Amino acid sequence: MTTSWLAVIDLQRLFAEPDSPWFTPGFSGITGTVGELLPVFGPRTVFTRFVAPQTPLGAWNAYYTRWPFALQPPDAPAYRLVREFEAVAGPTVDATTFSKWTPELTARVRDADRLYLAGVTTDCCVLSTALAAADAGISVRIVTDACAGVDDDSHRAALRVLGLCDPLIRLVTAAEVRTELLAETAGRAAPLEEAP
Repeated sequence: MTTSWLAVIDLQRLFAEPDSPWFTPGFSGITGTVGELLPVFGPRTVFTRFVAPQTPLGAWNAYYTRWPFALQPPDAPAYRLVREFEAVAGPTVDATTFSKWTPELTARVRDADRLYLAGVTTDCCVLSTALAAADAGISVRIVTDACAGVDDDSHRAALRVLGLCDPLIRLVTAAEVRTELLAETAGRAAPLEEAP
């Protein structure tokens, strides 16, 4: 029997707002699809946030030298989830790393043997999370029409790379997710056959 979770990666204002240096053009095009997935997974949904560390270490120093605007506290408006999801998200899993496959996320989805990923950006945080979760033995599904990259070419390139990891990582659409989850739910509800 499969237990599936949905991780919604970094649907935050600093990726959604056109005046942000990290604006993701495809962001608004995926929020409706993500919203449609939420009732499919219900309480087996977790939202993540990328936040800056208080003090960058190692190579992150160069990163934040390039992106100094991002050195804001985790409660800064830029790091908040977009309004569509802020009220429904519940406690988020925050990470100062691209990958959200942290001990906190692992604990939240501890009974999962399949993890669906949606969010931004396909070519950075989604990709990093997918690879780390797959390495940990989780079957990962990337919901392709519920993810956006820094641009369309980067989104497609990331999906090509992720597709090379099949069957650890598989590419699916939101419609296919609904079909898979209906089958999973039906399997749970099916009565046990009596032994002859």
